[in-house]
Amino acid sequence: MTDAHRRQMLGAFIRAHRARLTPARPGTRRRTPGLRREELADAAGLGVTWITWLEQGRDVQPSVAALSRLADALQLSAAERASLFDLAGKKDPRALPDHADDLSPALLALPALMAAPAYLLDHTWTARAWNDAATALFVGWLDADAPDRNLLRYVFLHPAARELIVDWDTRARRLAAEFRADFHRRPADGDMQALVEQLCRDSTLFAQCWDKQDVLHREGGERRFRHPVRGELGFVQTTLLVALQMEIKLVCLAAGTSAV
Repeated sequence: MTDAHRRQMLGAFIRAHRARLTPARPGTRRRTPGLRREELADAAGLGVTWITWLEQGRDVQPSVAALSRLADALQLSAAERASLFDLAGKKDPRALPDHADDLSPALLALPALMAAPAYLLDHTWTARAWNDAATALFVGWLDADAPDRNLLRYVFLHPAARELIVDWDTRARRLAAEFRADFHRRPADGDMQALVEQLCRDSTLFAQCWDKQDVLHREGGERRFRHPVRGELGFVQTTLLVALQMEIKLVCLAAGTSAV
């Protein structure tokens, strides 16, 4: 990825989030939604020209302090703030240090120690290890006949995912927003770029989600599945991050309730 491409991504990100803000004086008719650049500049205590150049993808070098003020003015969530700094090529003082995502044998062995469905995802969200319970649950992804172990390709491209995942559309949209948070931490990663390009090309829904610039941290909660053999199943999902390898995720699905 070139510096120019990264700057264009940053500009698109800022424009999208500026458009979501509500003007301080509602009721005024406008051609476009959200704040004007002048209003954002005033809220952030920054120059209008500087914000304009950022949105246009020009070669400007924002300071950490300026990015922090911009993040506050844009009312960014923690995940969105991280993406802003990542795209600007700056280190957020609130962020944890980056580490390589090589998986040790001890880490790869973790899912097998659990009775509930569990699996490990690497930075491209490809499953690297999983247990028998996950194999039995995720038809078409973690079973023996599955041709591909990438979670995003499975959810957006595999017909079995639509049948298995209850409320598939909502879950798929959330996954795209969660993956964007990881992507913005490594926008120059060739494997991640290739994955996004493929999904945008082959999935209309993913392309729509990606264009919206939504960013979310990966969170847990209730997950429901419609298994072809076992019927409707309920689990409570928890995602754990490895302390020294924050882009490696251990996902566990504790037993919940089965549909009556």
